[in-house]
Amino acid sequence: MNGVEIFAALDLPAAALVERRVPKTMLHEHGAPTAADKRGISDGIEQLSWVAALKPTTIGVAEYRDEVREYLEIAILHLTLRAAAKAGRLIDLVHRSVPYPVLMVAEQAERAHLSLAHKRWSQGETGRTVLDGEVVAVEWDGAGDDPHREAFHDALGVGRQPRGTLFALYQGWIDTVLALQAARRVGVFAMPGSVDRAVERRDALQECERLEANIARLRGAASKEKQMARQVELNLELKRVETARVAALAKL
Repeated sequence: MNGVEIFAALDLPAAALVERRVPKTMLHEHGAPTAADKRGISDGIEQLSWVAALKPTTIGVAEYRDEVREYLEIAILHLTLRAAAKAGRLIDLVHRSVPYPVLMVAEQAERAHLSLAHKRWSQGETGRTVLDGEVVAVEWDGAGDDPHREAFHDALGVGRQPRGTLFALYQGWIDTVLALQAARRVGVFAMPGSVDRAVERRDALQECERLEANIARLRGAASKEKQMARQVELNLELKRVETARVAALAKL
């Protein structure tokens, strides 16, 4: 999927469209804590566009407030990156710089990313929002084929998401992205049938990611190890972690 296909799948209502360019100075002021980040924004971003604003007056979904967060609007953004840009860091910076929850499509050459991240009130600075957890994202390589493309496309539309509140709608998009992450591991795309199932899947995916990183580390260490006893020890640990990953996959 590319950016055009993702935005088509979102099926955003005309009343919500903004189509306005976001100046890099906004990112410098609100999303770049270091000089290196400011250079990354200047050198790596070709363009950032504010595509749509989803709020009660544009999509008929109620705002959300509690003691942790306030969702008055969901910002839909389109980020175009230059070839040498560090995509992961810049995507993270954009999510941090915008006070609203953001759904962002980022494109870099033949690759496309779709990312979301919940926001909450900062505990140290009144009135400031911070990320609530990690950025949730999926990526496509334009040269490859995704067997779950059609199912994901059909599930992504704004009209297919929960419409109780903007928080519920946004969480619906996150659950849709997580469904694709799970499908790429187990081969079947399926939306969670309940809140409890969605939470179970999120926890299982986090466990899979942790175990997969550990597997890669152990394989790398074993390939470089010269001492036979240590190789045996690493391989035994690798088998244990691989077994744990199989158990986590079963929960997806």
